Amino acid sequence: MSEAPSVVPPASVVLVSGGSRGLGLAIVTDLLTAGLKVAAFARTVTPELTALGEKYPDHLHYGSVDVNDSAAGQAFVKAVESKLGPIDALVNNAAIGQDSLHVHTSADHLAEIIQTNLTSPLILTRFVLRRMLAKGLKGRIVNITSICAQRGYPGLVAYSATKGGMDAATRSLARELGGRILANAVAPGFFASEMSAVLGQTQLDQIVRRTPTGHLTEPEDVLPVVRMLLLENTNLNGQVLVVDGAASI
Repeated sequence: MSEAPSVVPPASVVLVSGGSRGLGLAIVTDLLTAGLKVAAFARTVTPELTALGEKYPDHLHYGSVDVNDSAAGQAFVKAVESKLGPIDALVNNAAIGQDSLHVHTSADHLAEIIQTNLTSPLILTRFVLRRMLAKGLKGRIVNITSICAQRGYPGLVAYSATKGGMDAATRSLARELGGRILANAVAPGFFASEMSAVLGQTQLDQIVRRTPTGHLTEPEDVLPVVRMLLLENTNLNGQVLVVDGAASI
């Protein structure tokens, strides 16, 4: 008789990078509301994140950490474990945008985008996974990528390359981890935010017109998908879930 399939339990302690504003802050807020323990870091701690810390003192640990500072990130992870318990889920959300055509983007800025959006999240993921596996935990990884990885947009060459890299890493991680830790990605469409400002209002209006739902992506559109991937008993693994109102179809 074959063994029963291994079930990955719902997350209980979730680490969210880039959790101080925008989608990251919305994810942190949503998970706290759902009763989870959450750790969040970003380069700058915003008043909104501080207010959440005051509201959920026993369930939120936060701090100022640059995702590119691996030593600071590792120290933060250890502090989280001391306060909240072992981390069994990671949401890689920290990223920087791009606002220049490729021919006008300096080599230094290209390196910064790749480091922040691809290399550093993979280093953080490696560190968290090693600790999960050493503790015998089952867990979940959710990578926040972008529709830019699947559809071309001017002014976003390096950004798109990093998000495509995270999509590919998600699929390989799912295979490598053998179902003990589920790895999935969520690829939102364009938000009405500074990350989409590079497109200009004309192109944003065009995206809205070709989107059947008739509006740009909002954090509220993405939150249920992230929550499902972290909390529900699901066979989703190695998938990239697009949330863009069918704009890219």
